[in-house]
Amino acid sequence: MLFGVIGVFISSPIIATGCWLLFGKFGINLSPRDYLALGAIFSSTDTVCTLQVLHQDETPLLYSLVFGEGVVNDATTVVLFNAVQKLDVNRIDGWTAVKVLVDFLYLFSTSTALGVAAGLVTAFVLKGLYFGRHSSVREIALMVLMAYLSYMLAELFELSGILTVFFAGIFMSHYAWHNVTDSSRITTKHVFAMMSFIAETFIFLYVGMDALDIEKWKMSKLSGWDSIGVYSGIMLLILLGRAAFVFPLSALSNCLNTSTRRSTSITLNHQIVIWWAGLMRGAVSIALAFKQFTHYGVPLDPVNATMVTATVIVVIFSTLVFGFLTKPLISYLLPHSNASNLEREPTISKEALKLPLLSFEESAATNLLRAKDGFSMLMERPVYTIHSFWRRFDDAYMRPTFGGPRSNELS
Repeated sequence: MLFGVIGVFISSPIIATGCWLLFGKFGINLSPRDYLALGAIFSSTDTVCTLQVLHQDETPLLYSLVFGEGVVNDATTVVLFNAVQKLDVNRIDGWTAVKVLVDFLYLFSTSTALGVAAGLVTAFVLKGLYFGRHSSVREIALMVLMAYLSYMLAELFELSGILTVFFAGIFMSHYAWHNVTDSSRITTKHVFAMMSFIAETFIFLYVGMDALDIEKWKMSKLSGWDSIGVYSGIMLLILLGRAAFVFPLSALSNCLNTSTRRSTSITLNHQIVIWWAGLMRGAVSIALAFKQFTHYGVPLDPVNATMVTATVIVVIFSTLVFGFLTKPLISYLLPHSNASNLEREPTISKEALKLPLLSFEESAATNLLRAKDGFSMLMERPVYTIHSFWRRFDDAYMRPTFGGPRSNELS
């Protein structure tokens, strides 16, 4: 959450302000909404390359941080981009940042709620009703259509479709996936993997073909050196915006963990890897740039064409150059002999998982004492405590209703 949400809110204003100061020197004039949109566009990361090199067993905390940021970052960027679109640029004052934050929280919460509802409804239908029972075609069709329905409803209500589908997928995999037959599980896994691969391939094919679109390059009025200056300036802003939150938030995380007895500090080498992992830009940046600066894929003026070509160049350059250097950098900073110096989270005992949060069969004093102990643990180890409370609540109430094995049954 620190890197994926707060990091976007730190890097986005830095990139937007830097673009405003930089583009004026090259005669590029954009509206305030465009500058704010650029901050969101270039705050989106693509951590797939780094995750291919990292090993989850050797660096569990680092892998979780990079993977978690990559997942949350895209959703946060899209929601922030949509919040910027609702901004009244003619009335920018001291309350503008508050309005953007309120719009962001509204879009984030409502999109999340819609996705969670879609996932839970799908799980309940597959578990409690007999629609499609023991029919792989109907089970798979129901999951696909419900995920697509959540996206369509989000777009209909002007919410974030990508965030809605994301949370719908999480809850479907957590509950609904356990309510289908084995053949449906295997088929669903491969079908969604295939669809994801095709979508990513299409995006990068589109980026490559768009980079060769001569009309966009002709429409841009910048000279060759000015174009290089714009591209280099954007890359420098991405580097600065990334460093502005990775190292301070890592230090903050280390300070919060000093009171615990677990060795979960983020070392300087790990911070550099996290910083490097978020320098690459991908499909989300391309999609947002086309949404902001084109009309059905066609830029309407030279300035918009310049922004589209700049985004394409940044995505290609960061993917090729930074992606090529990722493996040597990680091999140098994290040798295999020293890579596993971070401990895993302490395991939760089976007895603790069997205990509900509140028991009507016990006295009020016992419940209050349990709540007091839980609150003390929450202050000392918040992430671990929230996770343990959720697993207990999930086993006691959610899984019996929506499906899935309990945690003590998995071990």
